Amino acid sequence: MLQKCEGVVIRTTDYGETNKIVTLFTREWGKIGVMARGAKKPNSRLSSITQIFTYGYFLIQKGTGLSGLQQGEIITPFRSIAEDIFLTAYASFIIELTDKCTDEKKPNPYHFELLYQTLHLMNEGYDPDILMYIYEMKMLNVIGLYPVLNQCSVCGEASGRFSFSIREGGFICHRCLEKDPYHFKISAATVKLLRLFYYFDLSRLGSISVKDTTKKELKMVISAYYEEYSGLRLKSKKFLDSIAQMRNLL
Repeated sequence: MLQKCEGVVIRTTDYGETNKIVTLFTREWGKIGVMARGAKKPNSRLSSITQIFTYGYFLIQKGTGLSGLQQGEIITPFRSIAEDIFLTAYASFIIELTDKCTDEKKPNPYHFELLYQTLHLMNEGYDPDILMYIYEMKMLNVIGLYPVLNQCSVCGEASGRFSFSIREGGFICHRCLEKDPYHFKISAATVKLLRLFYYFDLSRLGSISVKDTTKKELKMVISAYYEEYSGLRLKSKKFLDSIAQMRNLL
């Protein structure tokens, strides 16, 4: 039975000399794998629609085994991402994080919209660091992690000067700092942004300017939290870090 879906290509794997197994993150069905026969041939009608990061409509022949991709229509190729090695690194991290954190065939239209909006805004020139931090914060719930960001994780007070405690799993106020001598000292701006990124709707993102020092604090906290609790080891993270070092040298 032929069915149409809206999706983003998040992974491709060569299969034989001419075929690809394509992993799509779709609005209708969540993450699915499809066989794209002949897609590796340069003149194949499936060649362009099966490129990584491609956003489009896909016509799927569903069956008992692996579904087959019959044809597709590109809505947005995210060309700016594909043509910029730095943006490619950020987008690769976003889609690998999506792939690792989601199960097959579990629809989540909100998550699909988050992925699409993130790639769209990145392609349009929004700060990729900020988009990545927002995406990472919003993915925490998907993998069952719920950092304490609306109060002190020790005493429950909602007011005060906050640091971040990996051990306590969230903010820790100035009254409780001795509970974790290894807490991260962070600025009020970082406290505000961690909260904002976790709770707010990405579609409302306007122009946002963040100091480099604040970005470093955001990266430090988010990376440490993921390392401690997520169990994820992403190849794209190493690539992104090396690209970031290269950019700093330019």
